[in-house]
Parts: sequence; C-alpha cells; structure tokens
Amino acid sequence: MAPTSQTPDGILRLDGEVDLHRAPEIRAALAPLLAQKTPRLLVDMTAVSYIDSSGLALLIETLQRVLGYGGKFAVFGLRESVRAIFHVACLDQVFRIFPDEAAALAA
Repeated sequence: MAPTSQTPDGILRLDGEVDLHRAPEIRAALAPLLAQKTPRLLVDMTAVSYIDSSGLALLIETLQRVLGYGGKFAVFGLRESVRAIFHVACLDQVFRIFPDEAAALAA
C-alpha cells in the first residue's frame, strides 16, 4: 500500500482501504490542507477498494470543515463497490461526486 499523497492543487490521493486503521494517516494528510484553508479540496478515490463507516465519517467531517471556511469539497473516481457504499448511506446525495479528475477540476 502506497502512502496517502497530496498535490499542490488540493488533491488528496487515497488508495487501498479507507478504514479505522487508515483514518489517522488520512486525517494527518488532510490537516495541512485544512489548516491552509485550501479553497478547493478534492479527494481522488480511484485506487480505493473499500471504505468503512470511520472512513465515511472522516470524509463527512472534512466536508463540514471545508464548507465551514467557505471552500469547496468533492470526491472523484469512485469504484462501483465504493460508490455502492456511498449510495446505501445516502451520501451520494451529500457529497459532490465526479467520475474523474478532469470533471472534478472543471466543476
């Protein structure tokens, strides 16, 4: 599993399983982006194979913080298995979800 990475343009790239065990690592990667009040924070989930409730909670918390300072937050590249989890939790109605990076950047 590669480490979580971020780009200078506010894209956080995740991989593998986003779960209770990875949440601290992801939270640490998000901290500087949130502290800088990054105007547009995008989460690349192209390489995410699974997300559990703690991963969803972390994304919800991040969404609330970004919206709290007036920024924009979106996720993109959800695999069908991950998209299904968002759908079951009705979070596809909460998050801005884009098919790929180009669409997210264009929005």
